[in-house]
Amino acid sequence: MEGQPTAEFIEQIRDIPIYRAALAKGHFPVLDKPEIARGFPDNWMTPRLAAALESGEAEFVLSTGTNHARMQLIRPPYFLLRSYYRLWSEHADLAATWEAGCRRVSLTTVLATEHVARVNAAKRGAAPDPVPSLADRRLDDRTSYLNLRLDPALWSRDDVVRMLHEIRTAAEAHPQGWYHLDCSGYHLAHLVRKVGEWGLWDDFPPPASIIHAYEYTPVNVRRFLHQHFACPIIDLFGSTELGYLYSSDRRGHYRPHLDQMSVELHPVAPGSTLYHLIVSSVRNPYMPLIRYRSGDCVRTTDGTPDPERIAQFAGRHKELLDARHGPVAQGDLDRCVGEATAQIFVHQLRLAGATEARLAYTTFSGAPLAPAESAALERGVAELTGRRCRLDHRPHIPIGRSGKYSWLARGEA
Repeated sequence: MEGQPTAEFIEQIRDIPIYRAALAKGHFPVLDKPEIARGFPDNWMTPRLAAALESGEAEFVLSTGTNHARMQLIRPPYFLLRSYYRLWSEHADLAATWEAGCRRVSLTTVLATEHVARVNAAKRGAAPDPVPSLADRRLDDRTSYLNLRLDPALWSRDDVVRMLHEIRTAAEAHPQGWYHLDCSGYHLAHLVRKVGEWGLWDDFPPPASIIHAYEYTPVNVRRFLHQHFACPIIDLFGSTELGYLYSSDRRGHYRPHLDQMSVELHPVAPGSTLYHLIVSSVRNPYMPLIRYRSGDCVRTTDGTPDPERIAQFAGRHKELLDARHGPVAQGDLDRCVGEATAQIFVHQLRLAGATEARLAYTTFSGAPLAPAESAALERGVAELTGRRCRLDHRPHIPIGRSGKYSWLARGEA
């Protein structure tokens, strides 16, 4: 039966309470996040899991959360890190830097840095330092975290000088000066802008490879990064609960990493070519997820629900905008912006009533768009959303509390 788990998967979930009704019926419905949370952790508890929690082979964690509620999970320690390292070690464009023993520096949300600092402080029975040292920001012998501020647009010159020094330390640990840069695309773009503004390029050793993950990276941000770095720049898609599922090659084509997994694509609305990502995974042995709706939306190269043809990870289902031609995702607006101009850096669509919208934006140069570009983009956004649109150039768009940008603001002018 299409979409149903294999006999191999069923054997690995037979004793888990949440799946008893589906096993009895011989049919597994799509599993949504509220079902995972209902009755947690008893709905997942088996003698094997209880023993793993007691021994430390399994642990309770929270999903990273962006603009939505975080979800409690159970998984092996370093589950996500091991998934990352495996992908890095097997990726055709990255494996050389893995095999060469490159250090990994991570430039992403301050929440990720704070999590590492808390873990390290807990290991020594202490409270984390309000400004954690580099030692406290080291996840393991290869990985350290750089960012100590919520909003990268507000990094000071001292912040940037410190981060560049820590990057150089990682590069100097390698005989060829190689290091691997793991980042949010937005955070790296902010760093590049500030390095250029303050004339610090001589202090920024070029990375040997780059992965951007953590959040959606817009078309224009990708272009900007490719203009400044000659190494492979790879997009990585995954989640806290699943690990990593897809990565791009250096040309932007996605390939699956579905060890112990399978994927289905379901339309978000009848006739839509925007699809929900539905994942079955036993990669996490303590919380295997069968036909789990991840909350992510994708588009394919030909509009068909073929997981081998994914062309874009288009954003979150909870953030879809209803429009007359069907639901609009973050990736749809981004494509509209990218086709109109390469100058826009951060953008946010702010809705007003049922028929109006304002596209707030910043640019890489800091200057507003030319009138012709502005008019073309206003027309494109209006056609996409069915709303009359005005552009609103701003020097700064604040980042969200999660350390990630929200592409859509409802009820704001």
